[in-house]
Amino acid sequence: MPAPGATPAPTRAAYDAVVIGGGHNGLVAAAYLARAGRSVLLLERLDTTGGAAVSTRPFAGVDARLSRYSYLVSLLPRHILRDLGIDLTLRRREVSSYTPTTRSGRPTGLLVAGDRTRESFARLTGSDREFDAWQRFYATTRHVAGRVFPTLTEPLPTRAALRARIGDDDAWRTLFEEPIGRAIEAHFDDDLVRGVVLTDALIGTFADAHDPGLAQNRCFLYHVIGGGTGDWDVPVGGMGALTDALATAARTAGAELATGHEALAVETDGRTAEVRFRTPDGEGTVTADQVLVGASPHVLADLLGAEPPPPAEGAQLKVNMLLTRLPRLRDPHVDPRDAFAGTFHIAEGYGQLAAAHAQAAAGKLPAAPPSEIYCHSLSDPSVLGPDLAASGHHTLTLFGLHAPARLFDADHDTARDALLAAALAELDDHLAEPLADCLARDVDGRPCIEAKTPQDIARDLRMPGGHIFHGGLAFPYATEDSGRWGVETAHPNVFLCGAGAMRGGGVSGVPGHNAAMAALGR
Repeated sequence: MPAPGATPAPTRAAYDAVVIGGGHNGLVAAAYLARAGRSVLLLERLDTTGGAAVSTRPFAGVDARLSRYSYLVSLLPRHILRDLGIDLTLRRREVSSYTPTTRSGRPTGLLVAGDRTRESFARLTGSDREFDAWQRFYATTRHVAGRVFPTLTEPLPTRAALRARIGDDDAWRTLFEEPIGRAIEAHFDDDLVRGVVLTDALIGTFADAHDPGLAQNRCFLYHVIGGGTGDWDVPVGGMGALTDALATAARTAGAELATGHEALAVETDGRTAEVRFRTPDGEGTVTADQVLVGASPHVLADLLGAEPPPPAEGAQLKVNMLLTRLPRLRDPHVDPRDAFAGTFHIAEGYGQLAAAHAQAAAGKLPAAPPSEIYCHSLSDPSVLGPDLAASGHHTLTLFGLHAPARLFDADHDTARDALLAAALAELDDHLAEPLADCLARDVDGRPCIEAKTPQDIARDLRMPGGHIFHGGLAFPYATEDSGRWGVETAHPNVFLCGAGAMRGGGVSGVPGHNAAMAALGR
């Protein structure tokens, strides 16, 4: 019998393909290969598959299943779900975002929610100018999304081919050539509106609006092209519903999923590879014609004994909470059920974002930490047990920006607690009651709140430096050494299928799909 925490040992000594890492991309790759008739073994270090796209019950004795590390779905092509026979409901959010502020001493805010958006802009800014600029700007991003998104699961286009496909020189310059801050400042006058636009450039990315390296542009692009529309949808049942379905699809197709099996090394001559792994019972080896690595480029280099890529550094604070009720707002024009149903922006004015970045770059905790809050249970109450749902409980997730790992190096717990307290204080400034009064308690009487720094994510998930994209994002076009699909390595039978592959990042399944296509020679 296998030791606790491990599934049964591999059933054979040799496979057509070994997939290392059971996150959503590894599962996608395993499912595609198995459906193509290949013998597939997937090795996962943890006791369960899913990686960062899992649902858990983090609070003792509380029947709430939270999407712990990743929350929403935008970049997942629907044809991947169809190809693999995945039955997953993705629910559109009726509210895109709400951003509270104070103007002339009075609480107000910007609600982006369909037909109500124009009225909210007018109430905030006193005219239709910013709303009209918003419409023009996002018409451009939707045009780009419609042209770029379908290419993500095709061989990489050249830079010239992608530019020609977009067919809009101004859009190309805005998104691919000039710091996104220039376009934001040219289109919008209001500081709050500018900040709301900029936030899509800073998720998991520590950069300034005018960073000449364009890291912020690459982040922005991937946040506005999903599905060809830029919409972000709620996975009904939580993120674990997706990865559970992917695991089932892979097993049904014939793949073996071995959890509690940690890959230690890969040796290859370019035709056949030997993979050494460890379980609680000891070590073992298997051979394979091909190896697909659903981990970071840093883990890949370690497995191959190769030179590691440059260090990566995560820059976020992830906070999960359970509330007994939604807190009341100071803004009299917005219902909390609307405000928290979308993305609730805190301390994310344009100037505030710049100040927070400058402070963090100088090695200081931001005085007013910017963050984004989201309530999954408003769109999908199924993540709550019946008693919690009936009594008005809600999940709440906070994603803090401009929190690079270096800020936590000297005194991790003290810095984490201080940043969390400051972030919640910024939220409290816009509430009619303290958030602490709304926190549920676990079976031991402790508040239902957990905070994870980049260091925590690096430890739990082996993400390099706690970087949620496994490193900096890349524009979705071919470079000199990108290969045909953006998943190739120095070895012809080893492919990268994790978020660190080109066109990776986010819950997309794109690297898994593309690595499988490369392995199948398509």
